[in-house]
Amino acid sequence: MKRRSQLAVLIAALLPASVLASTIEGVVLNNKGKVVTNATVEVEGSDLKVTTDENGKFVITELKNGLKELHVVAPGYAHLHRDITITNDENQSVTFNLKRSPIEVIDIEATPIHMSAMESASPVSVLSGEQLRRQQAATLGDSLEKLPGVNTNFHGKVASTPIIRGLSGPRVLITQNGLDVSDVSRVGPDHSVASEASTAQQIEVLRGPATLFYGSGAIGGVVNVVDNRVPTDSTTRGEWNLEHNSVDNQKVASFNATTGTDSVAFYADAFWREADDYGVPVAADIDSDGEEHRGDYKVENSNEESDGFTVGASYLMDNGFIGLAVEQFNRQYGIPGHTHGEEEEEEEEHNDEEESVFADLEQTKVQLLGEYNLDNKWLNKINLRAGHTDYEHAEIESGAVGTTFKNETNELRIDLLHNQFNEWNGGISFHYKQSDVEAQGEEAFTPPSETESFAVALMEERHFGNFLVQLGGRIERVTIEAGDVLLPNIDTHAHDEAEEADEHDHDHEESAETTRVFDVEHEFTPVSLSAGVVWDFTFNYNLGLSVSRSERAPSASELLSFGPHIGTGTYEVGALFDLDEDGHLGLSEQAIDLETANNIDLTLRKTQGDVGFILNAFYNQVDNYYYQIDTGLYAQSGHDHGDEGVDEHDHSSELPVYLFKTDDVVLHGFEAQIAWQLTDEFKLDVFSDYVRARLKDGGDLPRTPPLRFGSELSYQTDKLSAHIHVTRYQKQDRTAPQETATDGYTLVDASISYDLSVLNQDMSVYLRGTNLTDTEARVHSSFVKDIAPRPGRSFALGIRGYF
Repeated sequence: MKRRSQLAVLIAALLPASVLASTIEGVVLNNKGKVVTNATVEVEGSDLKVTTDENGKFVITELKNGLKELHVVAPGYAHLHRDITITNDENQSVTFNLKRSPIEVIDIEATPIHMSAMESASPVSVLSGEQLRRQQAATLGDSLEKLPGVNTNFHGKVASTPIIRGLSGPRVLITQNGLDVSDVSRVGPDHSVASEASTAQQIEVLRGPATLFYGSGAIGGVVNVVDNRVPTDSTTRGEWNLEHNSVDNQKVASFNATTGTDSVAFYADAFWREADDYGVPVAADIDSDGEEHRGDYKVENSNEESDGFTVGASYLMDNGFIGLAVEQFNRQYGIPGHTHGEEEEEEEEHNDEEESVFADLEQTKVQLLGEYNLDNKWLNKINLRAGHTDYEHAEIESGAVGTTFKNETNELRIDLLHNQFNEWNGGISFHYKQSDVEAQGEEAFTPPSETESFAVALMEERHFGNFLVQLGGRIERVTIEAGDVLLPNIDTHAHDEAEEADEHDHDHEESAETTRVFDVEHEFTPVSLSAGVVWDFTFNYNLGLSVSRSERAPSASELLSFGPHIGTGTYEVGALFDLDEDGHLGLSEQAIDLETANNIDLTLRKTQGDVGFILNAFYNQVDNYYYQIDTGLYAQSGHDHGDEGVDEHDHSSELPVYLFKTDDVVLHGFEAQIAWQLTDEFKLDVFSDYVRARLKDGGDLPRTPPLRFGSELSYQTDKLSAHIHVTRYQKQDRTAPQETATDGYTLVDASISYDLSVLNQDMSVYLRGTNLTDTEARVHSSFVKDIAPRPGRSFALGIRGYF
């Protein structure tokens, strides 16, 4: 034994200092001196991470010499950063004291640098844990709409995408574990997002431009759904849930589970949901005298049936993991408002179930995720994310497929994170994505196209005393190719033309035979830059400033659309085309250019104590903004119902022509969130948000969410949890031409849950009520607000289990 000790001392003396490892051991306490269990202590810029035991103690080994930044995280507490200098052969003992934070602080997972609501320069939000389960809905937008700065474009409860600070569609990227969800939800509001909240671990929202991390499609923000489909550990755990909802007779069942051995981890999840048409507190029909008939009724064609499953496995190594997961996602849902204007046929459709229109969605997704920690002079970690998605959804009417949308996407992202260099943490990211989008059928308003992008991004951060500086830049090459772009010589006319009917018959016969077909190829080079600083200017408070310049390449649908889009009730024409002086549609002479956003965010935060708050103000000027204008003209929908003998003056089969054009716009507003821990059991949250979206030269953008504010009172003990949530939506009368104002309304929701143990199984029984006052509520940002208000009073009863 003595010889071995002498040999160890000799080896240590011969080895360079950087090879020697030291140990940090310590304890984590709260502000009352009590131990904090299950707190995570990690070394920034590395994969070293430990959890405190039942006594609040932890040990970190294998630390090399130099300055180390420790990051301490625990639920219900503010994060703590501490710099510790490691010297050779020295073991250090430390004590960390965490301060209570009434605003939950959760790290964003899919970004190379550290981001959370209380610590990053850019504003972020995370929905997880009980709050996620309490707010989850059948659609992604509806699940997130209670977060500050996030609204829904509510499409009759069957489809919704998030609206972030007034922006949505191709400007808000939806991802799963950092990879594009790759559906067609950004093409039309009636297209559902192919992602499920009931099996998610957390949902992350980056408000404002997130192009550095995700590319030009994230110029307005990102929603990232995080799950454990590629497991990073083999701890056996799981969750299951059963629920029934009264407003639409919805039934939900879901589960997820993780298990494995020392070197292999397995994951599985599944869900099933079925719902009938949902009820609302006021009838949509208005009689000939303009009076509305009140009384409960159902929003027709708002039923759905969804199911899906995921299986995944990982190989676990001492220095990382590599894993693969396969998901099958299926959804059939009605499309409220999917009509073609034939007023005379509406009554027949109400009486004939075969006339209902629904979407049949199928998606297969394969994800390959991995992390590898290197013992290298320059690099310390490689993150790998790769995915293949095969998406298809068919719109079915009268039992026959009318239009089919397809999207096949391949994506690869590699992050190379370097060792701490002069106290800077960060790395370089390489990102490749290729998507083939195709629509076939009588309502295929965009031609088949291929979009390919390759990007390189650099992101860095460093603490300078009380300042955290975050810098980044990204350059992309984006190409859009389409081989069969159509320019039909359609008849467009205004309804107030006296000679309209005769001209319509004549022109329609001529134009039916003249359609130009040509190829299109566009290449763009978006460049994005961002700089941010967080200043801890006094104890418990910080001030954040973020400025960015982000560029976005227009989407294929914004450029190439030419045809009826029944989901929005419009005849869409892309920016590649324009109206001439005679009112005919032809190729545009305007240059197709990048959309550029110049954004500034200012944030004031109180991070610790019984009262915490986040106050954020933003100003976003977007040059060359692509949006649709109402031309005042109408065109035939092209949808043939075999209507013989229809009056030649009848316009019911026509749609208003909306043309994509560009203009400079300004969006500015605020988000405010205040939390007060009244006692150990009671907490009060208050929030408000507002966005003003206008054309720089005057005028308003359409479907902008109104000012809203609300509060939530919570009661929490070891067994019982109760919440009451009140949200006020103000009237929205800042409208675009041809857009109607929307009245304000107040929604009251409440929930209560009780934890119990049955046969050593942890369970929670809950009751949730929504719209308890049965208020008529129409979502201003919805395309179908006039025919599909929010659901009426509803109660959901469920049980959830954990193991």
